[in-house]
Amino acid sequence: MTRGVAVTALAVLFGVGLSCRDTMGPVAGNLRVRLTSPNSGADSAIVFTIAGPAPLTSATPGAGLQIFAQPLGATATRFVLVGQLKTSTTILTIGVADVNAVAQYSGAIGGVAQPNSALRSLPGGYLLSVIR
Repeated sequence: MTRGVAVTALAVLFGVGLSCRDTMGPVAGNLRVRLTSPNSGADSAIVFTIAGPAPLTSATPGAGLQIFAQPLGATATRFVLVGQLKTSTTILTIGVADVNAVAQYSGAIGGVAQPNSALRSLPGGYLLSVIR
């Protein structure tokens, strides 16, 4: 009798495992874009592109930043952020169709400007990271 109960329990667990697998699809949510800068607080604008496997669903600038962006809907979107840029802070929060695909999102910096509008040489220690 104990053997029959064990076999039944294993069958139930196996069935539950298979049914859970089918419900584990994409998980919509937000990812953060972080800036690494050698000139923390000394830059006032950045132009960059975020690319991924699917179009972004939303984009919200970090605290104290103003955003200008192309319309969302392509797999790559260009942004301009204006304001004091600090290293290791979230400069942008993006909505995505699947947060589990975080490794497939990337950022490329097109330019960084100082408060006097002079452009900095790139890459110059600047880096964008897309994280959960």
